Amino acid sequence: MNTRQIQRQIQHLKQQLLALGPMHPGSLGQQYNVCGQPDCRCKAPRHPQKHGPYYQLSFIWRGKSHSRFVRWEQVAEMRRRVARYKRFRKLVNRWVDLEVARERAERQKGKRAGGD
Repeated sequence: MNTRQIQRQIQHLKQQLLALGPMHPGSLGQQYNVCGQPDCRCKAPRHPQKHGPYYQLSFIWRGKSHSRFVRWEQVAEMRRRVARYKRFRKLVNRWVDLEVARERAERQKGKRAGGD
């Protein structure tokens, strides 16, 4: 792949990055809990029914672990944001790959020009 092709792909990646929209790192999981009420259905000796699902967003940001609950009415949007963040990371990694390939192509071009 030559530097012109690489540059075109990088420009295409930049356009995709700009179009992503709101994002958030992490993963969204479901959690079921047992409460402290002694006579609650969640503590039934036969067939206990835990409370939930509760949705929890877990992520690491700037070296620190974070976790917070997400209201059920916000779950769909948070799933979209997490998916956008994963797409963002994939696009950025591809961009870095292309930059490495471009540097390699430029180096090879310089060797050919210097060797003539």
